[in-house]
Amino acid sequence: MVRTARKSAGEWPVRWDLLLRYRLIEVVALWEGRLTTNHLKRAFGIGRQQASKDINTYLVDYGPGNLEYDRFLKGYRPAEDFRPVFTRGVADEYLQMMHAREDLACSLESLTVRELNTEVLLPPARDLRPEVLRPVLQACREKKRVEIEYASLANPEPEFRVIQPHTVVHTGFRWHVRAWCEKNGDFRDFVLSRISDRPELVLPADRGVEDDAAWCARVAVRLTPDPRLTDAQRALIARDYGMVRQQLKIETRGALVSYLLQQLRVDLPAEQRSPQAQQIVVQNLQDIERWITMAD
Repeated sequence: MVRTARKSAGEWPVRWDLLLRYRLIEVVALWEGRLTTNHLKRAFGIGRQQASKDINTYLVDYGPGNLEYDRFLKGYRPAEDFRPVFTRGVADEYLQMMHAREDLACSLESLTVRELNTEVLLPPARDLRPEVLRPVLQACREKKRVEIEYASLANPEPEFRVIQPHTVVHTGFRWHVRAWCEKNGDFRDFVLSRISDRPELVLPADRGVEDDAAWCARVAVRLTPDPRLTDAQRALIARDYGMVRQQLKIETRGALVSYLLQQLRVDLPAEQRSPQAQQIVVQNLQDIERWITMAD
């Protein structure tokens, strides 16, 4: 969080374009250990003079003492007492920056936005069309029913459905919308790439997010290294995941538990895979079993 006072209610303390530059300054300095004006020039298409001014402004107005110029590195490195101002100082922020670079590099090959010595493996893009997402999001905002033509693994032939959506979700691999299904009489996940027509908004909805018990439920998933591993292997896995006393607690929504386990490649039962492949298991399986569903 930015540690500067807002000028007035609803007013940003820093211009949006500058905020992005200051975030990049912190992420690159902290995680790569060397920041130069070239990082800002490549990322934002600005000149060396502007990039130098941005770094100096950051150091004077927001992060005094955070960066030290290293003549050997020919760039700035983070100070020993570096304290992030515009970021949280977590590795996910560096990963997000790498993802953004990779996306731009794939879309615009002429841009030299990739950095050396890093690579991001992106999952294949699903077939999500704006003509599908826009009306679905509008229905979520306006609390409307939507008519869709939908196919699933259980019913691969498209059929018309009326749904009442409340939230669009990206699981890390695909997009779906959480919605009340009038055909089945319950809340379900509808994969957006399987909607084959243009969704049509119809009557007002009478089911909302507050009616979705699985969505509103907060569930704690407790993970631990696979007990079939050796003590040394379990200690290694615990360090990989930042576990405390070989336990990791992740909170999520009941409706998202299955997707969390898919992301972590946790099979149930764990015995279906070798311990070297499984690596982690669910410690409180009985507590979360009711939320585990077969994703369609």
